[in-house]
Amino acid sequence: MLKAGIVGLPNVGKSTLFNALTRSRKAEAANYPFCTIDPNVGVVTVPDERLAVLQKIAKTGVVIPAAIEFVDIAGLVAGASKGEGLGNQFLATIREVDAIVHVVRCFVDEDVVHTMGSVDPVRDIEVVTTELVLSDLEAVQKRLDKTQKKAKGGDKEAHAEVVLMERLIPHLNSNKPANILPATEDEVKLLKLFQLLTAKPVIYACNVAESDLATAEQNPFVQKVAEFVRAHHDAAYVPISARIESELIDLAPDEATAFLKDLGVDDSGVSSLIRATYALLGLQTYFTAGEKEVRAWTIKKGWKAPQAAGVIHTDFEKGFIKAEVVSYADLSKLGSVAAAREAGKYRLEGKEYLFADGDVALFRFNT
Repeated sequence: MLKAGIVGLPNVGKSTLFNALTRSRKAEAANYPFCTIDPNVGVVTVPDERLAVLQKIAKTGVVIPAAIEFVDIAGLVAGASKGEGLGNQFLATIREVDAIVHVVRCFVDEDVVHTMGSVDPVRDIEVVTTELVLSDLEAVQKRLDKTQKKAKGGDKEAHAEVVLMERLIPHLNSNKPANILPATEDEVKLLKLFQLLTAKPVIYACNVAESDLATAEQNPFVQKVAEFVRAHHDAAYVPISARIESELIDLAPDEATAFLKDLGVDDSGVSSLIRATYALLGLQTYFTAGEKEVRAWTIKKGWKAPQAAGVIHTDFEKGFIKAEVVSYADLSKLGSVAAAREAGKYRLEGKEYLFADGDVALFRFNT
């Protein structure tokens, strides 16, 4: 299961957001820095309205949604890359995740301490980014020193690494994350070997006050974040009120919906953030649907049929023969597999078939 790490400065709402995402009270949320030291981990289901439709078509009582693992990482501070504020421990945890949800405070509340003394989300983003960049710079410089010796000995792969690192170091020195370095397809593969913190995809969660949720896009802090991350990080953002979302934890789904409507909001910010994180990781969903269960399976975009089959069981990939496939759009419109067959929408696909988001599949394989 892929992991997304929740990061940010202390007291920006990370633990509150984690509790809302995981619908739990696992993470301590207190009004002082470093109330989280050991990272909290929770598995979060990906909201998908298609499952309910497929459940009716398949006439089953069992529905298993897709899921992502979220890790609540304690707040970073200036100097974290040098060990300040238990920085080394926190940076090591970030290194283990696949994507980063960077929470930035976009609300003013005199009762909630801000470690920098004032609310300035762009400054906060730069503080955290700088610490990640400095950690990466140190790692790249160490790698360069080792790799140069191999390159001088005629190692072509080492030479390619050296060329890339010699471009990467000045890029990082200008406080730019590795994920926006212009790179060829081969260089992108090399970058993955470096395991850099700033090479991970990032989405920014703009934590707004309850009163601002319905008009979050007009919040001046959110607007500054939107402009900054688009220009400097090539990243997306999602407005969210961690405090409101935490209040929804104990409500039934219909009560939560009514509560949000009273605030002028149609959907949970948590749902939007989960879906955005899923997309950020380059993931998509296909389904299996039968009397036993309806299940969402997570795959990478661009995967072919055997790879998609392999997430169910490795034997499915090894012995792959064919995939019986119908799109969710066609199946939901026609109402049954039988009707989809009659309409010519049910297909047999081979090993080169690229799975699309929403495909409903049944695999044929040899064991």
